[in-house]
Amino acid sequence: MKTMQLREAKAGLSALVDAAENGEPTIITRHGKPAAAIVSMDDVRKLHPDKKPNFGEFLLTYPGGIELERNPSSLRDVDL
Repeated sequence: MKTMQLREAKAGLSALVDAAENGEPTIITRHGKPAAAIVSMDDVRKLHPDKKPNFGEFLLTYPGGIELERNPSSLRDVDL
């Protein structure tokens, strides 16, 4: 993995994007400290998948399981 200063990355951004598409990520540093990385979209999709579970799927992932029972008693009478 290459490391490059921000000012160098600005000058050669097209080359960095081409390298990322070919599977060669680059770390960009600012003042000598890692600040960002240029990676391929395939790597981004692995880290942040687009599909998010809906609320029902989320509840079903509960490790204890969910047991729902309907109360068989009759409804109470309401005077209108």
